[in-house]
Amino acid sequence: MNDSQPLRVPVLSLFTLLLAVTSDATLRAQQAPYDVFPSADPPYYRVRYEPSKTAGELSYGVNYTVWIPRDAKTLRGVIVHQHGCGEGSCKSGLTGAYDLHWQALARKHDCALVAPAYEQPEKADCQLWCDPRNGSSAAFQRALADLGAKSGHPELAKVPWALWGHSGGGHWAGGMVMMHPERIAAAWLRSGVPLLKANPDRPTIKAHTLPDQALMVPMMCNLGTKEGVTVKDDRFSAVWPANEEFFLTVRGKGGLIGVAVDPLSSHDCGNQRYLAIPWLDACLTARLPKGPGEPLNAMPASDIWLATPTGNEALPASKFSEDAQKAGWLPNAAVARAWMQYVKDTNVLDTTPPPAPTNLRVEGNRLSWECDADLESGLAGFVIERDGASLANLPDKAKNPFGRPLFQNLQYSDTPTQPLVAMQFTDATAKPGASHEYRVIAVNSAGLKSQPSEAISVNSKH
Repeated sequence: MNDSQPLRVPVLSLFTLLLAVTSDATLRAQQAPYDVFPSADPPYYRVRYEPSKTAGELSYGVNYTVWIPRDAKTLRGVIVHQHGCGEGSCKSGLTGAYDLHWQALARKHDCALVAPAYEQPEKADCQLWCDPRNGSSAAFQRALADLGAKSGHPELAKVPWALWGHSGGGHWAGGMVMMHPERIAAAWLRSGVPLLKANPDRPTIKAHTLPDQALMVPMMCNLGTKEGVTVKDDRFSAVWPANEEFFLTVRGKGGLIGVAVDPLSSHDCGNQRYLAIPWLDACLTARLPKGPGEPLNAMPASDIWLATPTGNEALPASKFSEDAQKAGWLPNAAVARAWMQYVKDTNVLDTTPPPAPTNLRVEGNRLSWECDADLESGLAGFVIERDGASLANLPDKAKNPFGRPLFQNLQYSDTPTQPLVAMQFTDATAKPGASHEYRVIAVNSAGLKSQPSEAISVNSKH
């Protein structure tokens, strides 16, 4: 089964969707399509491990790519962007560390951004990696140590983790919370959760134990409304019952867990990043310790908001009159306001412009520059100015089949498309020998424009 191919088929259980076991063990190393990925030159680093035939170890090959903020002297944490099941989704993990929007979150908190890419052959057993007890937890921790050595940041092996996972990746991220709650600052579970009690329909899937310490880890169950909330006969309609059971179990024991239903989507990721990133931002701000090796801080209880899981209104905990143990937990008022807008139409508001482009260069008639993404709304594109007038938009028409148009485009599992889009533009209409002054303006996905870059004057040469 491939998460990136949303076909209409009869409704199955959530775990049947995640698993499609072949007749043999399928433990071979998978090359194509996992051998096509962006280069890993600093500030990117990559390690790859071969599949293991030893019981209990990871039976698939895997790539781990990390991005390190250039100005981070000492890392304070690791943000993990974990793809879902199936060959297409696994392939999409190859670009996860290159996402400019997720890098903006990592940069703010001096965190590394890590994207695994498991080499799961098509129709193979997803549980062999998305259950972290089957070797992926150990491989992940090995990768952090090896990437820390390669990047000159040995603290990478010790700092806390913030986990984002889609589908089988949500199953993995939630499973990691059950296994390592002391290491995890927060976990966002998009369309996938771990099993907390035995499922007679899937006797081979082991349930996780819910430790008390996991109740202190902020978690968000995020799914599309067509995954069983309002649409009951979609391919992924079993996702909501699984999420509801997980949510009620954790919340019933006092866990810091919420639900955010995307009103527009099914199993694709839609516009979830515009709530996931501010939610993780709030959790990282509250929980990350000042130095590596120090324990995580507890989430403050002074500004908690609560909401009916499938409703659209959140209230301060002191004003919430329904059963708090069945209400979604939100960390503060700002996130609660964003949640209310997200569950209404996903149009989370942003009133702040993006950062201005920097380091504009011109060689011949080709312009290139650098730009950080807007933390709130990412990066939709650029306006190229010549001699004080608008010359072009880059891209001419931004595309994204799953949500707001983005400069880097977007795949089903919330990662940039390949080949990665470059920040460059060729002025094909510049007259030979003429003098021109160029500027570049960034535009975020909310349509807000940055200040212009510093202007650069050149003589065009053909």
